[in-house]
Amino acid sequence: MRLHAVLLACATMAASADEIRLILHADDFGMSHSVNRAIIEMLEAGAVSSASIMMPCPWVAEAASYARAHPEKDLGLHLTLNSEWSTLRWGPLAPRDRVPGLLDPNGYLWPAVAQTASRATAQEVEIELRAQIEHARRLGIRFTHLDTHMGTLYARPDYFEVFERLGREFAVPILRVKPSEAAVAQAPQAIRDYLLANEARYQSEGVFRLDSLLTDPARGTKTYEERRAAYHSALRSLKPGVHMMIVHPGYLDEELKGATASAAQRDWDRRIFLEPETRELMRKLGIKLVGWQDVAPAGR
Repeated sequence: MRLHAVLLACATMAASADEIRLILHADDFGMSHSVNRAIIEMLEAGAVSSASIMMPCPWVAEAASYARAHPEKDLGLHLTLNSEWSTLRWGPLAPRDRVPGLLDPNGYLWPAVAQTASRATAQEVEIELRAQIEHARRLGIRFTHLDTHMGTLYARPDYFEVFERLGREFAVPILRVKPSEAAVAQAPQAIRDYLLANEARYQSEGVFRLDSLLTDPARGTKTYEERRAAYHSALRSLKPGVHMMIVHPGYLDEELKGATASAAQRDWDRRIFLEPETRELMRKLGIKLVGWQDVAPAGR
């Protein structure tokens, strides 16, 4: 085992059993300049402890430049098989003739997870994800983990097997969650069966899994105050263990408003977690912000 992995394993074992550790994670790095500005600001301020980069997106060069200049930051790859908006679109990085099942009629990635899952083979998924990982390596990105945009790699067991294989091959953890009623409820039945069937193996191999994943605890909020209250409530609900909360920061500018209807909510995410009140709440609750590289042994 590499020294880095040994040190991470020791740090993980040394953590107090009653400690609340949170990977406060910013999604969609590379999507746009507005999103990049917000994520960089939050990483620099320590307001988030992790982020992940979308390799097919138009502003990935800016994200890669930051990653090269800050190799100490906890930056993963947000493996991307969908392009969900109507005005800001992206296609695959692999040659299009090798991944036809991933393409919508206009040559972009499909907007919806179900469209991808009903058309793309696991082989096409693996070809595209390898292209994204290799592009990250060419750009000099030191990635600490792999996760999945829109949860697409959880749509089918054969997609998830590709996900696991890439994590092993590149010796980084992938996004997994321990089985619980909440976690199981979010997954398709075939994936539930797959994960439960492999639970004993995960335990015996010491595979790192989050105790919980909060993908959108402020869903449906209509105002800044409502969203702030929802996030604060989610923070208060955390129990001892290692958790991940996903936020989607941005700046409310013309670029972001032209890309997505969630522009205001993304601006609120940035502001809420930069607020002294939110950071003081986490301190009072005893929440320790950590990155993937702090809690997950390499390759596990």
